[in-house]
Amino acid sequence: MKKLNVLLVCGSGASSGFMAANIRKAAKARGLEISVVARSESEIESYVDEIDALMVGPHLAYILDEIDEYTHGLPVKVILMKKEYYSTLDGDAALDHLLSEMGEE
Repeated sequence: MKKLNVLLVCGSGASSGFMAANIRKAAKARGLEISVVARSESEIESYVDEIDALMVGPHLAYILDEIDEYTHGLPVKVILMKKEYYSTLDGDAALDHLLSEMGEE
């Protein structure tokens, strides 16, 4: 598997920082090379050229249409995170979701 570059957005910043750290820990424990960076949704456009996947907080479902405009024509997988693991900041479950969406089980 090639290194995955993931951008995580959730709006406030604090919880996405913890979520990103927990996904990085889970990936490291499995020996996977995954870069996860947490940013605010206003920065998506600046990063969209550098990423393979964009993970969006469940409460930001309403910006998905806007995100489609940014990612149009780019090979970026947009993943809406699930409330079940997002609310508990479960990095392992988030990583499982990411890998299944990327076809990298």
